[in-house]
Amino acid sequence: MFPDWLTHIFAYDSTSPLLFTQFYFWAFFALVYVLFAVIVSVGKWSNGKRLMRNTFLLFASLFFYYKTSGLFVLILLFVTLSDFLIAKRIYGSQQRGRAAAAKAWLVTSVVIDLGLLCYFKYPYFLTNMVNDLFGTQVQVFDVFAWVGNGFSKTGRFSVDSIMLPVGISFYIFQVISYTSDVYHDRVKPVDNILDYGFYVSFFPQLVAGPIVRASEFVPQLYREFSLSRRQLGIAVFWILNGLTKKLVLSDYLAVNFVDRVFDNPLLYSGFENLSALFFYSMQVYADFSGYTDIAIGVAMLMGFYLPKNFNSPYKAPNPHNFWKRWHISLSRWLQTYLYIPLGGNRRASFGTYFWIILISVIALILTGSWIVTAVILGIAAIIIVVALLVPDHRKKLYANLNSFITMLLGGLWHGASWNFMIWGGLNGIGIIVFKFWRDMSWHWRMFWLTLSTAAFVAAYLFTASPILRVAAVAFVIVWAVSLLRYAYYLICRIRKREASAGMLKIGQGWAILLTFVFITFTRLFFRSGSNLDPATANQQAWETAVNMLTQIGSSWNLRTVTEVFLSYVNVYVFFVVGMLVHWLPDKFKRWYRVRFAMLPLPLMTVLVVLAVFILYQFVTADLQAFIYFQF
Repeated sequence: MFPDWLTHIFAYDSTSPLLFTQFYFWAFFALVYVLFAVIVSVGKWSNGKRLMRNTFLLFASLFFYYKTSGLFVLILLFVTLSDFLIAKRIYGSQQRGRAAAAKAWLVTSVVIDLGLLCYFKYPYFLTNMVNDLFGTQVQVFDVFAWVGNGFSKTGRFSVDSIMLPVGISFYIFQVISYTSDVYHDRVKPVDNILDYGFYVSFFPQLVAGPIVRASEFVPQLYREFSLSRRQLGIAVFWILNGLTKKLVLSDYLAVNFVDRVFDNPLLYSGFENLSALFFYSMQVYADFSGYTDIAIGVAMLMGFYLPKNFNSPYKAPNPHNFWKRWHISLSRWLQTYLYIPLGGNRRASFGTYFWIILISVIALILTGSWIVTAVILGIAAIIIVVALLVPDHRKKLYANLNSFITMLLGGLWHGASWNFMIWGGLNGIGIIVFKFWRDMSWHWRMFWLTLSTAAFVAAYLFTASPILRVAAVAFVIVWAVSLLRYAYYLICRIRKREASAGMLKIGQGWAILLTFVFITFTRLFFRSGSNLDPATANQQAWETAVNMLTQIGSSWNLRTVTEVFLSYVNVYVFFVVGMLVHWLPDKFKRWYRVRFAMLPLPLMTVLVVLAVFILYQFVTADLQAFIYFQF
């Protein structure tokens, strides 16, 4: 009925979703931008022109999401309409002094939004939980597909599996922030459904963030379009920077090394498995921050500003600082809408105890081990008892407990897998350990570190476990360096002088390196739980993580290490160059960013064409989807 080329343009193809790295996306954006420029440049600025601009971008964004996720666009439309109407009800109830009604509407919004998220993201986990608890044989059944088949004579939709819509975690969190911000009077409700729909669906950040809070973006709905010469250059820089991260660094590391090792870790040596871990840390950063850079640049060209989502996270000197630099929009969302409502750094609330119990049940179901559940409950009980008995440390202990719960739930946000829970838990433990370490004297630091090191070394000598060998070696290295720093501290104390600036910089460098290594090892559990069928993810992810740690903890051969390095020297060079660029001073990065932005337009155009030509030499035959699309 329609020509093939026309069908290709407008029909959804599940094997070829619309990606920033595709030529088709940039053709789509070029057309959108031309029409957008006509709308904003013709005539004087008025409310009518503003509504026309927002409406046009709304429908462009819906088309983009349809090309990315097909009929799942209906879910996006539903939550848009639902939260738009509920926010009106919340505001109206508050204006009439009906606080209870306003809160009931907020709860209704959260239940609807999280209910949809759980339906699509956790169906296999929930059915497994029911089957394990009650001994049943419940299978996943897609109600939405069943309803769709009722309107189709061909029965085109499968009811035996539930697919995860791209970006649902991001836009669900975004609409929750809107109703919550309206409830807490951080923003007034949007009057027009078209304006609100544009806020929810704005295509640059729709499927992988940043998560844009209503209080940050809604005011921009009403601003007149403006784009200075410098802003144009900065926007182009961010787009090229993001494409370089994604195509040159992330995809190269993934295709040429990381994916191979994670797919079959037992076929590779311990050195290759360890290298794959560090390369993945660079890959996931280049991939995710690359997407964010492109999104920020594309949005800026249209006069909208998205929040900064990354701030050189591998410069972080501790895990707590890392999460202020990595996926900043998610960290802020969790802090505002989860950590603070739990009680923050002030108290333990009903929510604190509720989540402790629920997380313990989840741990029991995921692991099948009462021991794991008992450990979680035991740690929580000890913290609570100590907090009650020692009032001076109560707030600190409650803050750590709420922080740990937040990190665990942040892990589960990525997926209902034991590996994601371990990843979140390890990050939570890292933050807590840092806070206690920071507040300890050097004497207590060395006491606890010596005790921990001795325990891991003894455990390894007793069991000869490769995994314990990894832990023992890590603790011995940290202990040895800390001992040197402790000796220097004692010398300074005896001589009654401050540490030199050089030694402080060395200490800072060591802290950054240690944090990077810690974060990298937690990513073992993150990566092994990704890219898997949800029905079997838990077991496969656990086996991958165990196999990689076993290989890393096995005996190494210097000849094998040399051969691996020489065979993949280009991959190692890419990783080292990526890290060096990442560690460049922020002032220097701002300097060359602004210098690029202020180049004469003809010269900038030539450089853009040259950069695009070089970038697409790195495009693989099978384009790699952005990692965070799966969340």
